Amino acid sequence: MSSEPLKEVYNHAFLVQLMEKITQVYPSFDQAGFLAAVYHTDWETLELKQRMRRITESIGEHLPADYAEAITILLGIAPQCTGFPYLIFPDFVERFGQDHWEISIQALEMFTQGSSAEFAVRPFIKNDPDRMMAQMRQWSKHDNEHVRRLASEGCRPKLPWAAPLTFFREDPSAILPILEQLKADSSKYVQKSVANNLNDIAKDHPDLVQTIVQKWRGKREETDWILRHGSRTLLKQGKPEVLSLFGYLDAEAMVVEDFRLSSEELTLGETLTFSFRVINPTDTVQKLRVEYAIDFVKANGKQSRKIFQLSDKLFAPGETEIIRKQKFVNLTTRKHYAGLHRLTIRINGKDKQSQEFQLTV
Repeated sequence: MSSEPLKEVYNHAFLVQLMEKITQVYPSFDQAGFLAAVYHTDWETLELKQRMRRITESIGEHLPADYAEAITILLGIAPQCTGFPYLIFPDFVERFGQDHWEISIQALEMFTQGSSAEFAVRPFIKNDPDRMMAQMRQWSKHDNEHVRRLASEGCRPKLPWAAPLTFFREDPSAILPILEQLKADSSKYVQKSVANNLNDIAKDHPDLVQTIVQKWRGKREETDWILRHGSRTLLKQGKPEVLSLFGYLDAEAMVVEDFRLSSEELTLGETLTFSFRVINPTDTVQKLRVEYAIDFVKANGKQSRKIFQLSDKLFAPGETEIIRKQKFVNLTTRKHYAGLHRLTIRINGKDKQSQEFQLTV
């Protein structure tokens, strides 16, 4: 698998293809001028979204100044322009179309079917929440799954790579009719978005999501999947009232034995192997959510816990052995720091056994 940074999707080959497509419908497109604008002196230092915006603005400089004319050109080539890199088209609407509501909404509806307009709709929501959320509710009933997903994904309170919609974090009530409409959607693509939206809401309004689970569960298979995936943060928090909604009972009787680490000292880049046995001492099958938590050392020397799932199934009476590996490498989402770490085995939200190990960076 390539380790090339994602920003490299915006490379010279992509730009050449883009210029050729634009020139098909707009022959006077200044290709040399466009490339010069894109490859401004700092191009190599730009990150993904910065490169996206640079291309967007360079397109804007070399298409007709009239927004409606420019959008018509992009719409003309949109069927040929699908996939992640073409987020530049919704970004063009975000950058230049805020004062052209009708044209922009129609363009976003088209562009999202080839890539995604989840980022581009957010300024429209911020500028006029009532009008835009009414539009999102209409999109939630659309025939196309990409448009229905946009209705949910675009209004997520904490969408990754996007500024949070603070007013929806405070009061998510405007989102709920959209989720209600999509709660049994047949598309897994849409279901994942609805679940992620619920999970965002749960971080600020756990009681609200718990109420939604109680109201919606047990009626449709699609809905139950959404509820479970959308409650993952609440399940990781080990709230007994939430666990019980999904059939996890108190695990006080469950036992963890022979918990072993492959080493008590680890260097960054190495892999820690750990193993243990889950003992179900009862004479009945138990539904268990087995997790491990690592208390990572932060830059300030304090610890921050991250929970990982190991097993989620029915455990027969008796013992079950579990072995897992955890590699310690720096990621874009997590940087490791030297110090004493702790690994804890959890069953149905309750810590069972812990061991410490030293990480050297």
